[in-house]
Amino acid sequence: MTQEEVLDRVLSALERCGIGFMITGSLAGNLHGIPRATQDADVVIEPSRSQIEQFLANLGQDFYANLESAREAVSSRGMFNVIHLGTGFKIDLIVRKSRPFSHEEFSRRRTAMVSGRARWFATPEDVILSKLEWSTMGNSERQYLDALNVARVQGEALDRAYLERWAAEQGVGVLLQRLLSELFS
Repeated sequence: MTQEEVLDRVLSALERCGIGFMITGSLAGNLHGIPRATQDADVVIEPSRSQIEQFLANLGQDFYANLESAREAVSSRGMFNVIHLGTGFKIDLIVRKSRPFSHEEFSRRRTAMVSGRARWFATPEDVILSKLEWSTMGNSERQYLDALNVARVQGEALDRAYLERWAAEQGVGVLLQRLLSELFS
């Protein structure tokens, strides 16, 4: 089974349970920017506690998932993961935060085709903002370069006012200015 097939099974289980989702992280970066290999997938979800239990039951025996970790993630708006036992492919499921940016980001998601099916993805601007935020949390140049690569591919199509507004609110305005100066210099 390929990573795409594993991801499709997880996304289909989310849909069956009525859980809203959005692919983000490196897979969304690959869609909007310059693709690179990744060892996992990041998916933002909007579940209730009962939906999470139903979702994990829907996954079946091919996946490892810890029910208590999933319940805790829903309560704390944190993260848990599911791992496909046959391939070891890991999908991080991130419960959407309650902050204004996370609401806005989720409302802006767009569909794109994956394995012949329309799936929800973060927008290019929101991938950039999230990558810049992750860059500051882990002091990760790779996250910054991912953001820069999305910006290079999207170029003038990017909504700069949106980027500047949310970058200031998220405390990544300096990184965004660095990115924009590299992009447009």
